[in-house]
Amino acid sequence: MKFVSTRGKQFKNNASEAIVQGLASDGGLFVPEYFPQIWDKLPQLLDMTFAERACFVMHQFLEEYDYQDLLSACQNAYNKFENQDAAPLVKLDEKTFVLELFHGPTLAFKDIALTILPYLLRKGADYCGVKQTILILVATSGDTGKAALEGFKDADGIKIMVFYPSEGVSDMQKLQMQTQEGCNVNVVGVKGNFDDCQTAVKNIFSDNQVHKDLFDKNVVLSSANSINFGRLVPQISYYFSAYCDLVNSNEIKLGDKVDFVVPTGNFGNILAGYYAKKMGLPVGKLICASNSNNVLTDFFVEGDYDANREFFKTYSPSMDILISSNLERLLFEVSGRNADITAERMSQLKSCGKYSISKDEKTSLDKEFFASCCSEDNCMLTIEKTFNDLGYLCDTHTSVALKVSNDYVDKFGKENPVVVLSTASPYKFTFTVLDALKENAINDPFVAAKELYEMTAMEIPEQILSLKSKNRRFVDVIDKTKTLKAVFDFIEK
Repeated sequence: MKFVSTRGKQFKNNASEAIVQGLASDGGLFVPEYFPQIWDKLPQLLDMTFAERACFVMHQFLEEYDYQDLLSACQNAYNKFENQDAAPLVKLDEKTFVLELFHGPTLAFKDIALTILPYLLRKGADYCGVKQTILILVATSGDTGKAALEGFKDADGIKIMVFYPSEGVSDMQKLQMQTQEGCNVNVVGVKGNFDDCQTAVKNIFSDNQVHKDLFDKNVVLSSANSINFGRLVPQISYYFSAYCDLVNSNEIKLGDKVDFVVPTGNFGNILAGYYAKKMGLPVGKLICASNSNNVLTDFFVEGDYDANREFFKTYSPSMDILISSNLERLLFEVSGRNADITAERMSQLKSCGKYSISKDEKTSLDKEFFASCCSEDNCMLTIEKTFNDLGYLCDTHTSVALKVSNDYVDKFGKENPVVVLSTASPYKFTFTVLDALKENAINDPFVAAKELYEMTAMEIPEQILSLKSKNRRFVDVIDKTKTLKAVFDFIEK
C-alpha cells in the first residue's frame, strides 16, 4: 500500500514514511492510493475482540508492519481501557445506539488512536531508518492534547509539545494537560482559539527552513493530530467494530445499513466513517453534527466553505473549530482525486478564507452525508432530556450529536439503526453537565463532580479524582506569534 498527497506534489510513500512525516512536503495530507475492500471478510471479524478487529482493519493499510507485532501492540494499547473494551455499544431505544469511545486513559475518543500511535510512529521510524529525535507538535481543542501527551510520555527518542487555546478548553481538560507527567513533554497555552494553534503548527510543518534548522539539531518533526494518517487509521476500526457488535446482538443482519452520527470539529472522526464505507462497510448516512461553529453544516447544505465568520466559545469546546483540516481528504475524493483542484481550494482557504465545490460534487456528497447543528440551549436541553427520559448521562459533544440525530430522524424517519458516537466522559465537562441537570452555583470542579455523581450514580473516573493531588507543571501562556520560539526553547532544554 502506497500513500499520495492530496496536493499531488510528493512522490508515493510507504505507510511508515507517511506516518513519520505526518504532513506531506507540499502541505497536503497523505491518503491511501486505494481503499482495500473487506466486505467479504466481515464474518471473520464477528468473533474477534476489539484489538483483533483494529489490527485487521489497520493492517489493510499498514502492510509493511508485521501482523503479529501489530496485533500485540493493539492488545497492549486496548488493555489500558476500562474492562478492556475500547468501544462498547449501549442501546438507548429500539433503533438508537451510543458508541462509547471514552473509556481510555484520558476519557476521550482520541485515546483509541493515541494509545497505538506511539507504536506506529516508533516502528515506522525504525523502518525508515530515522535515528534523530522525533518532535511531535500537536494543536488541540481539548482532548487530543492530553491523549497524545499520555500516549507518548517518556517514549524513547520522542519529544512531544502541545499547544492549546488558553481560554478555549474546559477546566478539566486544562487541568489534565497542565498536570501531565513525563520527562519528554511540554504544554503551552496560546492566546487565541484552536484555529490559531492549528495554523501555527501547520505553518511550522510547511516551513522548509524550520525543518533544516531542526535537522541541524538532530530533530525531525512529526504530528499526532489527525492530519497524520497514523492517527486516522485506528479510528476506522470502531465503525467496523460497532457494526459487528450490532450483528452479534441480533440488532441487524450482515448487509443491513447503519447510519452514524458524529459530533464533528476537525472532521477526522467522521472521515474515518467515510473511509470505512469506502472499504465496503454498509453505512447508510454519515450525519455530521456541529455546534454553533457550524461552518461544516453550511458547507454540506450550501456547497460553500466560508471560515470568515464569528467564532463562538461553546459548551462543546473540542468542536470549536472553523478550519476543519481533514475535510481536505474528503475534497480530494469528491473531486475524483484531483490534486490540482484540491490544492487550489486549500490555497483559496488560506488566502481568502473560503472556497466552493461544484454542483456535481455537492450532489455526490448529498448521497453520503447529512449535516445539521445544535444551539447552546438545545445542547443543555438534550443533556437534561436524555438523562430524565432514558437514564443516560452524556457529555456536551455527545449531546450535540443526539440533538442532530433527533433532527435527522424527525425529518427522514428511522429507516436504519442509528449509532451516535460519544466522544468524551461527562466528567470532563462537569460544570456544564451539572448546569444542564440543575441550577449550579459550584465553582470547584471536584465538588461539582461529587454532586454529579450523587445525582446520577455514574461513577467518577479515577482519572478525574487523581487530578486533585497533582501539581500544575505547565502554566505558560504565549502569543500565537511566539509558537516557533517556544518550540526551539523546548528542544534546547
